[in-house]
Amino acid sequence: MPGRVVLAMSGGVDSSVAAYLLKQQGYEVIGLFMRTGVHAPEEDHRASHKKGCCSAVDAGDGRRVADQLDIPFYALDFETDFRRIIDYFADEYLQGRTPNPCVVCNNWLKFGKLWSYGKQLEADFIATGHYARVFHHQGEAQLHSGTDPEKDQSYVLHGLRRSLLPRLLFPIGDRPKDEVRALARRAGLAVHDKPDSVEICFVPDNDHARLIREIRPDRPSTGHFVDATGKVLGEHPGIENFTIGQRKGLNYAAGERRYVLKIVPATNEVVLGTREDLLARELSAAQVNWLIDPPATPRACSAKIRYRHTPARCTVRALPDSRAHVLFDEAQSAITPGQAVVFYDGTRVLGGGWIEGTSSNLV
Repeated sequence: MPGRVVLAMSGGVDSSVAAYLLKQQGYEVIGLFMRTGVHAPEEDHRASHKKGCCSAVDAGDGRRVADQLDIPFYALDFETDFRRIIDYFADEYLQGRTPNPCVVCNNWLKFGKLWSYGKQLEADFIATGHYARVFHHQGEAQLHSGTDPEKDQSYVLHGLRRSLLPRLLFPIGDRPKDEVRALARRAGLAVHDKPDSVEICFVPDNDHARLIREIRPDRPSTGHFVDATGKVLGEHPGIENFTIGQRKGLNYAAGERRYVLKIVPATNEVVLGTREDLLARELSAAQVNWLIDPPATPRACSAKIRYRHTPARCTVRALPDSRAHVLFDEAQSAITPGQAVVFYDGTRVLGGGWIEGTSSNLV
């Protein structure tokens, strides 16, 4: 008997196919949609190559798929909770860090608040349309990356509670994206050709600096570009416009290519330097969430320092207070405070945390 499962339905093709597969497998599926208060004009939503999520249009799409599959569908009001994520996003940039709201949304909402609601419905499992997998080995549930390397989303799932792993279902995690769309087409799901969502659903125009200025108008962040010695090179419009490793959009003319090396919120300075200056072999991480027993001795593994980063060989040392030190075999470029570092053993996710800083010039 498969059991009852609550499924996060966004109105997109991935969660819709997940619903279809779960129903085919005999689960009692309950669709849950998160109303976040993020809205976009319907004409813009339909015309855009990429879309946001959690809009009224998405809710309608999700409900139609649920009706077609004959499963219950509920829209839940998460607007207040989602506002916390937007505040986190703005405040991280203004503290000189580059946030990852998708990780926070998964931790707080999809696998936090949504699962709490699922338990009220006496659900046995929670499912999403993420490209990831859960394997069960010798009575232990393990989180693994999805089989499609271009769509793998295990990086943004590293913060899930270890105790939740046995309750997770990722129905499309072992399929490539084109197969998911083909399956949606064969099943007659109207969303089979719906565009994929943008990475940050509440910034559909990709202008995150505008959003930050709107919600934090009392936080002036203009300042100076400086070099590593502190020499002033020019002015910039605000630290929220920049991230470590950025080269384009600096609007600063120089004889050689300059990259953002560091952001100093105390003085609103943006430190520029060369590409070589971005290299570092070490980083420190905080709020580390282990999906295994924390290693008692330094452990060799691989780590990703951003979503699109190729896992790099390293040694991670667990520290007290949910901290960790990471030493890479080879120097990595643009290790960015505020982003997540996620540890892997092959396809298995060992855990991860938030990057605090680096030790550079150790190449």
